[in-house]
Amino acid sequence: MTESTHLTKLVDSNIANFITEREPILVSIASELATFADFSRDLLSGGKRFRAQFCYWGWRSVSDADFAADRGASERAENEFAALVELCTGLEFFHAAALVHDDIIDKSDTRRGRPAAHRRFEELHRERGFTGQASDFGTSSAILMGDLLLAWSEELVGQALHELGGGDGVGAVEAAAARASTATRLEFNRMRTEVTVGQYLDILEENAWPVLAEGELLSRAERVIVYKSAKYSVEAPLVLGARLHGAKSAQIGALRAFGLPLGIAFQLRDDLLGVFGDAERTGKPSGDDLREGKRTVLIALTRQTLSSSSKRIFDELLGDPDLGPEQISMLQATISDSGAADRVEELITQHAEDALHALAASPLAEPAKLQLAALATRITQRDT
Repeated sequence: MTESTHLTKLVDSNIANFITEREPILVSIASELATFADFSRDLLSGGKRFRAQFCYWGWRSVSDADFAADRGASERAENEFAALVELCTGLEFFHAAALVHDDIIDKSDTRRGRPAAHRRFEELHRERGFTGQASDFGTSSAILMGDLLLAWSEELVGQALHELGGGDGVGAVEAAAARASTATRLEFNRMRTEVTVGQYLDILEENAWPVLAEGELLSRAERVIVYKSAKYSVEAPLVLGARLHGAKSAQIGALRAFGLPLGIAFQLRDDLLGVFGDAERTGKPSGDDLREGKRTVLIALTRQTLSSSSKRIFDELLGDPDLGPEQISMLQATISDSGAADRVEELITQHAEDALHALAASPLAEPAKLQLAALATRITQRDT
């Protein structure tokens, strides 16, 4: 079993155990709250565990031992590995919370091939014959589900930092663990701030674009990518794993130099899939980003090539939640014919190459560098 596979199995098990342990707390308050455990379990049973993988390999890149396969590890080494698994699990819960809230904001119907959380609560409302609007109930309930997942993420990170400080005695080793714990906590806090304001920037662009200068739209779309996705999808997990082991500043700098451009490439690929992706592969309807009116780099590049009249028609259609298959196909053709999709492919290649060059020159452990290079290929060349 590879390290990555072993880590994924541990995280999957940790997720299942955590929800199972928290479900009795919910049910002890009210039996109806079992729904939160059920919906959370379903949502977290899917996903590619990219953030957990980057966290693990960030840790391995500054650690000279594979504790996952070590049967004779010291107590402190075992504590650190247990902390790492908790941290990886916490990142997956944080990601799930972000997805729930993102789907509400975007009015998305599906996530990972299932109805989005707010749509599931809407259906619950209808099935039970509740009073009021099903959509209002669905939105309100899913907001709270996302908040609960955030709270659970925080709980898991707290457990991770407690595990890191495990063991008896005081001295240099304990002081180093305390410094690593503080640095990890600060990094996690920074990540939460960045992704939250990044989400706001995304909302801002969807609403403010008509009153902005045309020349600003591309740079603002790039800013959204950095703060809404690139940092928390790749850079922050890498750095969190490294911080947990007490990485040096040069190592942290190297991971950021690799992680940020790779995170940008990751999101650019996501943007292409949001317009052209196969629904059976992505778990979301094809062209969903067009119905949602996402003002992405892809859209900014497309608009730069259009005549005034074509741009006006394009803008009128973009963001219409009732777009039919023919209108989606027309928008897709406009984007393709503009050359914007090809340009985004070039940007993905450019950012991925920048990331790999930074990785090759980094003072990180060679086994981890090989795995990170493989992960880079996987996330930038995916079709789901």
